Amino acid sequence: MDDQRLRKLLEEVQAGKLKVPEALHQLRKLPFDDLGFAKIDFHRCLRQGVPEVIFCQGKSIGQIQGIVSSIAMHHSNVLATRADAAVFRGIREVVPECRYYDAARIVVVNPQEVERVGNIVVVSAGTSDIPVAEEAAVTAETLGNAVNRLYDVGVAGIHRLLLSCDDLFSANVLVVVAGMEGALASVVGGLVSSPVIGVPTSVGYGVSFGGVSALLTMLNSCSSGVSVVNIDNGFGAGYQASLINKLAVRQGENTHSVTESLEGRV
Repeated sequence: MDDQRLRKLLEEVQAGKLKVPEALHQLRKLPFDDLGFAKIDFHRCLRQGVPEVIFCQGKSIGQIQGIVSSIAMHHSNVLATRADAAVFRGIREVVPECRYYDAARIVVVNPQEVERVGNIVVVSAGTSDIPVAEEAAVTAETLGNAVNRLYDVGVAGIHRLLLSCDDLFSANVLVVVAGMEGALASVVGGLVSSPVIGVPTSVGYGVSFGGVSALLTMLNSCSSGVSVVNIDNGFGAGYQASLINKLAVRQGENTHSVTESLEGRV
């Protein structure tokens, strides 16, 4: 949609010839910003509620800078994942307003405070799993979710997990991050009534096959309600947990509103 068509669309809305829902439907088809090496979908936020996320691994500093510069003109709280300190310094050269979470390997560009709602619990089996767990936690927090962290509570010392049952039971959704054999997701899934998102990590010795062992364990879980993302995909788990948590929050608000309405009629 070029400037002329966009102007015509806005003029039709202003004149009352086009209703806002139809205008929004047309705006969802807006084009991308073509940088040559990347096509920036800076209207993704209109369709999905979240700006395009930048996966930094495999991109040059120059490419990342170009992408960030384009997206930052339109959005705040832009996530750049799998970013090391060199990437952070490169991003800061073009957009000074950014925040680096080194444990999560995430840069948040144009950071803005947002209300954090609901309750996501992120659980890690061991300390070595924390980078992936933090990727999930920081992603979820940036997207406006309240996050509770329970780290180093793996099955080798299961009493550590059982002491946190109240935290587990209070969650709308849980992200369980584990390497080695990946059994923690099944254990947590057998304790709670909320959805569990398992994240296998590449942590482990030789026959863990870079996380494949943990992945297969989680996929073969006998606990109902356990779903699984890809190996080391903390971002994907945090994003999915956000969607589930926001649904739970909206459902709670709707239930509260209906109850108040019914009480008002009595």
